[in-house]
Amino acid sequence: MVERQLLVLFGSQTGTAEDTAERIGREAKRRHFQCRVEALDSYDVANLINELLVVFVCATTGQGDPPDNMKMFWRFLFRKNLPPGSLCQLDYAVLGLGDSSYPKFNFVAKKLHKRVLQLGGNPLLPVALGDDQHDLGPDAVVDPWLLALWDKILALYPLPPGLEIISRDVRLPPKYTLHYLPEDSPHPDGGLLQPTAPRAVPSELHPFAAHMVSNQRVTAESHFQDVRLIEFDITGSGITFSAGDVVMIQPQNCPEDVQQFCQLLRLDPDRRFVLKPTEPGTSLPALLPQPCTIQHLVTHYLDISCVPRRSFFELLSYFSTNELEREKLQEFSSAQGQEELYSYCNRPRRTTLEALWDFPHTTCAIPPEYLLDLIPRIRPRAFSIASSMLAHPDRIQILMAVVQYKTRLSKPRRGLCSTWLASLSPEQGDVRVPLWVKKGGMKFPADPDTPVIMIGPGTGVAPFRAAIQERVAQGRRGNCLFFGCRQKSKDFYCQAEWEELVRRGFLTLFTAFSRDQEEKVYVQHRIQENRRLVWELLSSGSARVYLAG
Repeated sequence: MVERQLLVLFGSQTGTAEDTAERIGREAKRRHFQCRVEALDSYDVANLINELLVVFVCATTGQGDPPDNMKMFWRFLFRKNLPPGSLCQLDYAVLGLGDSSYPKFNFVAKKLHKRVLQLGGNPLLPVALGDDQHDLGPDAVVDPWLLALWDKILALYPLPPGLEIISRDVRLPPKYTLHYLPEDSPHPDGGLLQPTAPRAVPSELHPFAAHMVSNQRVTAESHFQDVRLIEFDITGSGITFSAGDVVMIQPQNCPEDVQQFCQLLRLDPDRRFVLKPTEPGTSLPALLPQPCTIQHLVTHYLDISCVPRRSFFELLSYFSTNELEREKLQEFSSAQGQEELYSYCNRPRRTTLEALWDFPHTTCAIPPEYLLDLIPRIRPRAFSIASSMLAHPDRIQILMAVVQYKTRLSKPRRGLCSTWLASLSPEQGDVRVPLWVKKGGMKFPADPDTPVIMIGPGTGVAPFRAAIQERVAQGRRGNCLFFGCRQKSKDFYCQAEWEELVRRGFLTLFTAFSRDQEEKVYVQHRIQENRRLVWELLSSGSARVYLAG
């Protein structure tokens, strides 16, 4: 009897590929496979030569780039010295998630499929190209592809005698069991954000608790948009960065939402628990302390403000004691109900917490150990760094628009991270924010004589502020900036700083204030008006052009 083992490896940036990989894992369990689901970079890639059956689920980010959690795997896989037949015993399939409005649509999945084939792998199916632009999202491709995949896999690994596929009506066990500690057990000291002794350079698993130094609104009070210039102190963190790099910030839920969630699910926020994996070999969530309080879990880990996915409604339907609610939940998790789900959830940007309000009978019946299967973790948010270490040593500044907009729901939609950061006030004591830095996609020229043309309307000017500060500190003069906003008096960010650099001869500045006159004027109009200068810089000065939105 061949061992029926399946490995699902994912590369995910926003969580969609991870969600799809978990779905394949659940479908494998229903077919009695021993199945592991792992991020590509936490898997020991040297073991790939011993695997017999692997499904890869990978997203494509930016301009055809692999997601952060598969970058090491990617580098290893494309090493020139890997022998051509090294994966000849591997049956595999690749499921890609992408967006066809980008030129390099599903580039990572296509390239991965081709590379594993080169190394001798046997593809079970052609690569699946899920598309965000489709009316039904990637599921339009994923659903039929998975049906075909299971046909292929079950032909190779038939069900053991006497076993049948576990019916969709049966609820699978949770990933972890949750064990409450007695109320009188001793409390360990210290919360999440004790500034720790410096270890390795800060990262997602070990963020640095940076002190917020200032949080200043840089738009006029009368302006519709609230934009902040926020400064963090990173003294002692070991963080270094250059212009074009990105700071990752780990946000948290607001206290009102946390309180509401605990009331809805009848959870005591002060109860402490430990998690135990249901199956041996499953690792515990890296970012949760053990033991942990419900309050900490809901504040720092569960993304209760994200728009819920189809898998959320599917799992929720198993807990429902109310027939009407269960029917609706089953419709939302079926292939036929996806348009309905889109208009309920995605179009109005309804949050997980709001969806739970709409299913009150089901919500109060959710067993706490299923919370980690039901609700994804809060993802870090990326911001362009808007300052240079040469101008501001031991500091990181960001230029951040507070996200708020209306949909057909009565409550305005708010960005989780920007709303949280905007609410913090350094005057009220020691405010700490978990962060780390990663390389950005923008590299500025090393040659001091290369002129730089930067086009940065709105908060898109952030990385160029870092670049200009850096270049001025190095005495470089060929800096040309096109900046656009609505009104000179309301949202001309860093006006005094730019004007001072113009006065000192370090900056050529062109501004477009779109609403300050009858006809609208944008940066492209200013580029056209100054086409001779732009062409001269490009043709004789071999200038580089940078654009950020």
